[in-house]
Amino acid sequence: MKQSIAVLITCHNRKAKTLACLDALYNANLPDNSEMDVFLVDDGSTDGTYEAIKSMFSDVNLIKGSGNLFWAGGMRLAWETALKNNDFNYFLLLNDDVILFPDYFSNIQLIINTPNSDNSLYSAATIDQETNEITYGALKVKRKYPFPKYEKLYPNGQLQECDMTNANILLVSCKITKTIGILDSRYTHGIADYDYSLRARKAGFSAYLLPKVHGFCSDDHGNNWAPS
Repeated sequence: MKQSIAVLITCHNRKAKTLACLDALYNANLPDNSEMDVFLVDDGSTDGTYEAIKSMFSDVNLIKGSGNLFWAGGMRLAWETALKNNDFNYFLLLNDDVILFPDYFSNIQLIINTPNSDNSLYSAATIDQETNEITYGALKVKRKYPFPKYEKLYPNGQLQECDMTNANILLVSCKITKTIGILDSRYTHGIADYDYSLRARKAGFSAYLLPKVHGFCSDDHGNNWAPS
């Protein structure tokens, strides 16, 4: 039986990065027992992103946003659309500025083939292509009181349990989605991914950082496409 994966992406006015993300995604090594459908929300781009995706990646389920969705709203719309289209085993939340490494799907397949793997979220770390520094991935709570303190986790060759995850590359099982739903509508842009992992853990699920880095992504979030 094939594992079906819905890849969820949203974008706004960074055509070159979005196209590079899709190119890397479609060139990744998808195992024979897996299949993916891509659901991408273009949130009111004015730089030709929508037209370019439609022309170059005809397999993408392309959805027009209002221009006021921002990241969290766009991802919710992509997720809602995917849920209406098929009974997917997994949902892969992917930022449109991530260059996914070719071995991501083959490596994640080894994990999701293990018993009870659908009880966990799996975040993959990204690095800056120029500095090789870890940019996104997962955090571990070091102290809760009197003020919370977190530390960034670094891939060490093993699965590492974490408390909060980024959703630059985040795999969510159907089981988790059916239990806690999708990203909370209270969040417009950022923080929604941290909240989701915390909600999953509160519901009894686990969250892990994958053993190795799985993509390039610069730490430039917040420079554009944020609510004023």
